[in-house]
Amino acid sequence: MITYEWLYILAGLFFLAWSLLSVLDTSNSKRWGNAAFWGLLAASFLFGSHLSDFGNGVLVLAMVGIAGIGGLGRSNPETTSLEERFNFSQLFGNKLFVPALIVPITAVAGTLLYNYTPFGETGLFEERRETLILFGIGVLFALVAAMIWLKPPALAAAEEGRRLLDSIGWAAILPQMLAALGAVFALAGVGDIIGGIAGSIIPEGSVLLTVIIFALGMALFTMIMGNAFAAFPVMAAAIGIPLLVEDYGGNPAVIGAVGMLAGFCGTLMTPMAANFNIVPAALLELKDQNGVIRQQIGTAIPLWVCNVVIIYVGAFLLWN
Repeated sequence: MITYEWLYILAGLFFLAWSLLSVLDTSNSKRWGNAAFWGLLAASFLFGSHLSDFGNGVLVLAMVGIAGIGGLGRSNPETTSLEERFNFSQLFGNKLFVPALIVPITAVAGTLLYNYTPFGETGLFEERRETLILFGIGVLFALVAAMIWLKPPALAAAEEGRRLLDSIGWAAILPQMLAALGAVFALAGVGDIIGGIAGSIIPEGSVLLTVIIFALGMALFTMIMGNAFAAFPVMAAAIGIPLLVEDYGGNPAVIGAVGMLAGFCGTLMTPMAANFNIVPAALLELKDQNGVIRQQIGTAIPLWVCNVVIIYVGAFLLWN
């Protein structure tokens, strides 16, 4: 059986390869910092499930220490030349996106075939992990297809991956850390505290105001924590479940789904969501690091208003 653990091993091997390539990159003055950072991340993927919570915590603190002292630096490995890339674009055009499309097609088509055909009875994949596992398999398919089709240098994919990862730097692991922070906040009872405050200021029976505060809280906490998945446990424990679902009888599916969308509106407006905002600015080498955010605010605010309407109408008026 192919389990979730296989994905961790696959990711760990990639990070290990980037760590080793960083050691060999004598042109990068911070190669040892890069190698240590990605090596520790590789260790967390490869051995994290076999380490104690304390051991994993030490790994994370070591990575934070490396990033905190400025130990990471951008690399510029030699892969394909600019002229070769231009020739590829002229020759293939939009067909160059085919390898990227292989990944979602494999995940979606594979999941449907596995769940709705006799193939699922083989028990090949861990239960309820089929899509994620097939997503990883799709990445391997796409990599093999690109190598056979475009015939780049043997290490081009690894070196390009390292170049992109070094460009992103520590922000590459920010989503995971913020998601973990959300779980910590929920366990610490932050949601209960916010729920008590909200309960004291919201008039009893005011469903619309409760929806507005829930959606606003999702957006604000996402802006603070950088990730809607980190904000949701807090706001669900504070308002979503006790007030909207239990007290007012709202549709939990609508509240959960559209509430997350309200959080995503916050994602569009905060530098804390580094993977969506700061990373694109860095990869595009924009002078204004908040340039992406400025362009998205005009979309985020109207979308948030629509979320409030959808939650109120879908979860309460239509549901009841």
